[in-house]
Amino acid sequence: MLLKVLGTAAGGGVPQWNCACRECAGARTHPRRRRRHAALAVKAAEGRWYLVNATPDIGDQIEDCPELHPGPRERHTPVVGVVLTDAELDHTLGIARLREAEQLEVIATAAVREAVRDRQHLGALLAPYTSLTWRELPSTGRAEPLATDSAIHIGAVPVSTKRPRYAAADPAEADDAGDWVTALRLTDRTTGRTAVYAPALGAWPQALDDAVAEADCVILDGTFWDDDEPRRAAFSTRGAKAMGHLPIDGPDGTARRLAALTARRLYTHLNNTNPLVDPDAPQHKVLARLGIEVAADGMEIVL
Repeated sequence: MLLKVLGTAAGGGVPQWNCACRECAGARTHPRRRRRHAALAVKAAEGRWYLVNATPDIGDQIEDCPELHPGPRERHTPVVGVVLTDAELDHTLGIARLREAEQLEVIATAAVREAVRDRQHLGALLAPYTSLTWRELPSTGRAEPLATDSAIHIGAVPVSTKRPRYAAADPAEADDAGDWVTALRLTDRTTGRTAVYAPALGAWPQALDDAVAEADCVILDGTFWDDDEPRRAAFSTRGAKAMGHLPIDGPDGTARRLAALTARRLYTHLNNTNPLVDPDAPQHKVLARLGIEVAADGMEIVL
């Protein structure tokens, strides 16, 4: 299994265009602190790749990854589809950027598909430009080939019912209806190796516990260092958990769970307020003592 890390930042990227906080200012001065929106590329078969989430940075992310470059024919691209882990704008707006494709497959849960297609109106918007084919993302223990004759199989574990703001629940509808946020489970049937990718994580259900226990690599939501970070940074009155992201540190932080695993463990989806944006921050040493890494843009993971 070959994975390419296309980006590792939460919404807005690092630096965020309208922010002059310490981390964003540092990223403008030191290029190695820059991070694009969190996304992954998965090699399904020779010459065929799927993007996990389509971000506003998708054009630059493809250009920075030679495996995703077009060729050998003039208008041929190895990018054949997108897998969505949720319906947030930061993970879906890039679909519109792919309008030049002759056709594109989008794999998502029913809730995410309906939000992107009907609430964002991407189906109607892109119809004059390209053909979008929608496929159901298998969850609740099921898995299926990522592409025809691909050894990579995908399945998903629901981890949150948090809806994006533009898809607020209808008063007549249960607010917790639908698989709105999922962790993606990727299995190479040739080698038996497995990766779990969860850039947004609002809860830690037993099914996720089972999935990471069997995984060889776990790439997890590292949006906030601790629960109080959003309030401390004064951009929200809510804590990390109330915003749909389990924090890294603290008594119920995800670092404690990851420390017990034998898999390779990495954090992604860092908010611009997260001290881990600074490569010299002491929090990196805290994670290193636990055997946990912070993913970097452009990183290649071979399993």
